[in-house]
Amino acid sequence: MNGHAPMNHTFRLIWSLVLNAWVAVSGITKGRGMSVARTSLATLLLSAGVVQAAPTSEPVVADAGSSGVNAITQAAVQKGALTCASRINQVSNFLGFGPQAGAVLMMPPSQPDQRLIPLAMEVPMEDGSAYVSATFAPNQANGCGAAYDAVAYWPQKCEAVATQQFAGLKRAGQMKTSITVLDGGPATKVFLMPAGSGCVSIKKEVVL
Repeated sequence: MNGHAPMNHTFRLIWSLVLNAWVAVSGITKGRGMSVARTSLATLLLSAGVVQAAPTSEPVVADAGSSGVNAITQAAVQKGALTCASRINQVSNFLGFGPQAGAVLMMPPSQPDQRLIPLAMEVPMEDGSAYVSATFAPNQANGCGAAYDAVAYWPQKCEAVATQQFAGLKRAGQMKTSITVLDGGPATKVFLMPAGSGCVSIKKEVVL
C-alpha cells in the first residue's frame, strides 16, 4: 500500500480532529494570543460527533462508521492517539473496515502518543471472515509506523491459493517444512500454511 498518498479531504478532516484535540489538551486557541480553560478532550470530540469509547484500561470496540473518518480513528483520537490518527484511518480502511466489519482497538492506559497501539479486526470474506492484526507505532521516521497481519482460511489447497489469490507474488520456497513463503518485496510477504483440506494465508506487510 502507498504510505505517501497526497492529503485528501478525509485526511484534512482527521487533521482537523487532531488539531482540535491538541487545542483542548494544551489549552491554547489558535489565532488568539491567550490561554483558555482546558476543555475535556472527550467532550470536545463528542460535540463533533465522535463515538463514545470505553475506558482506556479496556479495549475500545469500534463499529463501522459511514464517514471518511471511520469509527476506529475517531475512537483513537478521542483517547489521545493524535500522531497516528491518519495512519490508523489509512490502514484500517485499506484492510476493509466497513459496515460489516468489527474491530477492537487496544488503547494504552496512558501516553498513547508514545506507545504501540494494537488493533484487531474481523473483516467479512466471501466464505467467512478474515482476522486482521495491526500495530501502530508513533514517533517513527515516517511519522507513524504500521504493520499488519491478515489471516484468512481458504478451502483450496495452498498451491491453488498461491496461484489464484496471490498470483503477483514470487515463490520464495519453504520457511522450514510446511509453510510456503511468497515474496512481494521488502515490505510484503505472504505465508501459506496447510490446514486440513484447505489453506491458511497470512499476509504480513509493513507500511514504509
